[in-house]
Amino acid sequence: MTVKDLADKLELKAKDVLKKLIERRMMMTINTTLDTETATMVAREFGADVEMRSFEEEILEVESSAAQEGDQVTRAPVVTVMGHVDHGKTTLLDAIRHSRVAEREAGGITQHIGAYSVEINNRRIVFLDTPGHEAFTLMRARGARVTDIVVLVVAADDGVMPQTREAIDHAKAANVPLIVAINKIDKANANPERVKTELSELGLTPEDWGGHTVTVEVSAKKQTNLELLLEMILLVTELGELKANPKRGAFGSVLEAKIDRGRGPIATILVKDGTLRIGDNFIAGSIVGKVRALIDDRGNKQEEAGPSSPIEVLGLTGLPQPGDTFQVVADASKARQISMLRQNQAKQKSLESLQQQIDEGETKELPIIVKADVQGSAEVLADALGKLGDERVKVRLISSGAGAINEGDIVFAAASNAVIIGFNVRPDRNAAAMAEREEIDIRLHRIIYDVTDEIKKAMAGLLEPTVKEIQVGAAEVREVFKVPKFGAAAGCLVTEGKITRAGGIQARLLRDHVVIHEGRIGSLRRFKDDVGEVKNGLDCGIAFERYADIKAGDIIEVFTQEKVAATV
Repeated sequence: MTVKDLADKLELKAKDVLKKLIERRMMMTINTTLDTETATMVAREFGADVEMRSFEEEILEVESSAAQEGDQVTRAPVVTVMGHVDHGKTTLLDAIRHSRVAEREAGGITQHIGAYSVEINNRRIVFLDTPGHEAFTLMRARGARVTDIVVLVVAADDGVMPQTREAIDHAKAANVPLIVAINKIDKANANPERVKTELSELGLTPEDWGGHTVTVEVSAKKQTNLELLLEMILLVTELGELKANPKRGAFGSVLEAKIDRGRGPIATILVKDGTLRIGDNFIAGSIVGKVRALIDDRGNKQEEAGPSSPIEVLGLTGLPQPGDTFQVVADASKARQISMLRQNQAKQKSLESLQQQIDEGETKELPIIVKADVQGSAEVLADALGKLGDERVKVRLISSGAGAINEGDIVFAAASNAVIIGFNVRPDRNAAAMAEREEIDIRLHRIIYDVTDEIKKAMAGLLEPTVKEIQVGAAEVREVFKVPKFGAAAGCLVTEGKITRAGGIQARLLRDHVVIHEGRIGSLRRFKDDVGEVKNGLDCGIAFERYADIKAGDIIEVFTQEKVAATV
């Protein structure tokens, strides 16, 4: 802080603070910036208590102080739906919302956090649908952090699986209540009792077994017991007395971020407290912005978003990271100051990471650039790929982000010899042409485990070898002769390379550039002698094994094939 800032904090005149500094033989002006030690020493000499806080904490606390004012009102509960992949989380939400989200997901697997607001008996519930695939640990952890209650979906025909256990751990870590929805009870092989036994072994004893865990047997497909599940959600959340102050500036979390070609950077946020309005200045992570438009989960434009509202926000200057704190800041200049501070901190962390890579030295690396349709998927994919490898080889993430693969990515990849991973995105026309010219390897995928599997194979050298054809020579057929053993022999002139019948050599017959036959040479003669090879420019006689349909003007090519280990 400056000398003037310190004087204002101490409720003194600047000249009194300057006088104290002069006594210490420190010649300063009111605009001189004081280091922490000097500011602390001067403040204590004036009898003040000193508490160390960052500039951003100071500003954001001032902004949030309004939370103590006005009336607190009951807000809608935020429910995160978790569970193993394919256990029916999205189908269950579809049944509640009467929509068809699951059918639009690649491979039927949820790959983003979906946020939906549902009206039940004049009460609102906000649902967050998190991905079940193992790679999306970050998204599940993020969902647990912003939620009031976790609904754990377990398939009655499958039981407790790895991501079920992980979801239970996330819920316990976030210290939020948990309801178990035992799904797919309509299936012939459904066994809810086995599921309850497995849950009991994990410390979640059902209420009907004398425990404290609420369990509801449901069928998303047949829409069985959905009302009971929703009543249980409302009952459990009522005990928590969820309150918020709609009169304060909005505060929440970024769930997702992406770049839209027509609208620019867009963030999906969950407003935890306060009300977000069009025109509000805000900061999300290190990104500042001013709200230009608000769009709800059904695509309708809104003027404002109150507590417990999932909403799309337009008006950002860049893409925040999912999980970043979102907060309205009255003064746009202060928001920009916080943004610069956070960006500098991120740069410092990046430099430290680079130094660590240099220090590690000789480990072989597979450099990759990740581009995805939304920021959350890019973050998750980068995290999943970063965990692959061992002490011999590992993935090095060059960059990750949301949006189409562009020329900048190609330049980056060319400079670092990196592979570009496109997840639900494609290169634009200029980028595709540039990639072909620069021979950049672009891998496009829509399902995350395809990406991780392919990179694992690439790192382990397990990609299937490619078969490479090596042309040995070619000859033009000038005349065809009938011979007893082979039916027909071709009198040829060798026009390229050499004709040979060595082991592993194959031959093909072309007529008007169309392949008529592929096989092996049965006989190769020079005049009346059997020979092993005939060089370019010389005449020879060629007969195929078990093939005699040869005509003048045909071309005979001889070639060999070899397997080449695939490279990434």
